[in-house]
Amino acid sequence: MSETKKTTAQELNEVQAIKQAKDFWGRFSKPITYIGGLVILLAGGYLVYKNFFIGPKETKANEAISRAQQYFAQDSLDLALNGDGSAAGFLKIIKTYSGTKAANLAHYYAGAIYLRKEDYNNAIKQLEDFSTDATQVQSAAWRMLGDAYMSTDKKEKGASYYEKAGTLNDKDEYTSSDNLYRAAMAYEVAGKKEKATELLKALKEKYPKSTAAAQAEKYLARLGVVGNE
Repeated sequence: MSETKKTTAQELNEVQAIKQAKDFWGRFSKPITYIGGLVILLAGGYLVYKNFFIGPKETKANEAISRAQQYFAQDSLDLALNGDGSAAGFLKIIKTYSGTKAANLAHYYAGAIYLRKEDYNNAIKQLEDFSTDATQVQSAAWRMLGDAYMSTDKKEKGASYYEKAGTLNDKDEYTSSDNLYRAAMAYEVAGKKEKATELLKALKEKYPKSTAAAQAEKYLARLGVVGNE
């Protein structure tokens, strides 16, 4: 008898659960359906956008930038920057293909060109709009930003970019040590002698066999720092 009661109680609980589920679905079926449909629509929309818009746009951007890169390699900086009338230059690629990898890379090239032209404000603008996970390229961009800022009245900011370039990739001994040395010199110019000393000591410790470390030793002596003080 007790087993019958137990079974009946279980059945009643199950019926109650089903009823609650039906009530819930009755009240919220439309919102749930709409939300589910929206998720599907967004996912499908993203795939369409990626395959039919981003993909072709990336392809066209890569085709466009190749000619500008050729001009850059040939040292034809004006043609690389502004195009030749038929082929786009880096500035047009940035504008036309915004959001693509090629447009991002075009910021790097444009910044390098403006730096060589001593147009430091435009160099800063372009290089600050560039970013990459490739550490060697990013450190080169930050080094150029250091050069550009050092040519303005923002010496300390220039020093900070040299420092960033010097600490991004520890395995790249040559460029990292050289950028740290530049950062130290720049901080001294900016009136930050303690910071300069700190970086020179770090450089000697981290890259003792580098050419920059030997220069750091001389620089520390000039700053009045003897040995490892």
